[in-house]
Amino acid sequence: MTPPGRRLRRWGCMVALLMFTAVCCAAPVGNAISAYVALKTGAQEEGGIAEGGSAADIPPRMLTAYKKAVQQVGKYVSKCQGMRWPILAGIAKVESNHAIGRNIADNGDLRPKIYGVLLNGSGQGGNTTVFPDTDDGKWDGTATGERAVGPFQFLPSTWESIGKDANGDKTADPHNADDAALGAAIYLCGNGRDLTKHSQLKAAILQYNRSNAYVANVLGWIDQYTAAAKDPGLKNVSGKVRTVTEAALSQRGVPYSWGGGNARGPSRGICCSPSGKSGASIKGFDCSGLTLYAYAKVGISLPRTAAAQAGVGQRIPASLGTGALKPGDLVFYAYAPGRDSTIYHVGIYTGSGQMINAARPGTVIRLDSVNAMSGYAGGARLL
Repeated sequence: MTPPGRRLRRWGCMVALLMFTAVCCAAPVGNAISAYVALKTGAQEEGGIAEGGSAADIPPRMLTAYKKAVQQVGKYVSKCQGMRWPILAGIAKVESNHAIGRNIADNGDLRPKIYGVLLNGSGQGGNTTVFPDTDDGKWDGTATGERAVGPFQFLPSTWESIGKDANGDKTADPHNADDAALGAAIYLCGNGRDLTKHSQLKAAILQYNRSNAYVANVLGWIDQYTAAAKDPGLKNVSGKVRTVTEAALSQRGVPYSWGGGNARGPSRGICCSPSGKSGASIKGFDCSGLTLYAYAKVGISLPRTAAAQAGVGQRIPASLGTGALKPGDLVFYAYAPGRDSTIYHVGIYTGSGQMINAARPGTVIRLDSVNAMSGYAGGARLL
């Protein structure tokens, strides 16, 4: 950790504000299927959150399988709420990188098949426990032991209890994209979870793999795919305002990094946020780093902290309400609205009550409601 005095010399007023007013941003974050064989894929920084997740990263046939499973899961778990394709995509990204590199037939069959390591306690792939064979090699291709199979990496014993035929060929096959995605949806739904609740979503992923690091990784991908799936609708926005908003939107899915981001793009941050989270190992943006980057695209140089950015441009008083905001406006949040020295957060308004938001450690840049943060403190119009 960098000594405090050295940090202050390096970051000047920025770090003083970070330390004393917590500018950008306040922090609010059994039966394993593949506890020993989760595949570590994607370009990851050390924060447990990987960069750049979008629907474009997913083979179209796999994305179809995820969406199809969402439509079908209610038939098998009628009380399940909140199942979304980004949840299945988050699991599949970590487990098999969406089966990228395999051939996916029109009916969803994957070839070559995907097998995990043999769970014989050898230590390979992180496995330290012997799992005896349960399927005589039917699904995992070997009767000498057990290994996880398919794009969602099910153990054969788990597949026997949750596997369903999703593509109508009368066979429930974990090596089929449709069947595997539906099986994962059924398993995550349990007896009827409400996956709109963070605690229940986390419990579902933890059931899939009893590892906190695994859960954090999957949640990071879910956040990225959720953000990428949203469309802010910029049809009536043009000129420099469009350039700014599109620049910020292009960073959706990039991790939050305390102290990260500059006019050139994402960068590694500093230590530490009020909750003790360091951005030093994470390449990304904090809230004011993102706004600084977006406005640099139109030649506007912003100060580094959210509180200082409130002094730039035409101030929009909080008393006018969020209805006074226009696309491209900076949106501020303060511990004591009315006192700009207490501003701790900034976003970029996109219209329709939404903003581009680098919210807090452990999240990614995404579209949020302007009500997602507390202490609305008005905005600033620079264009």
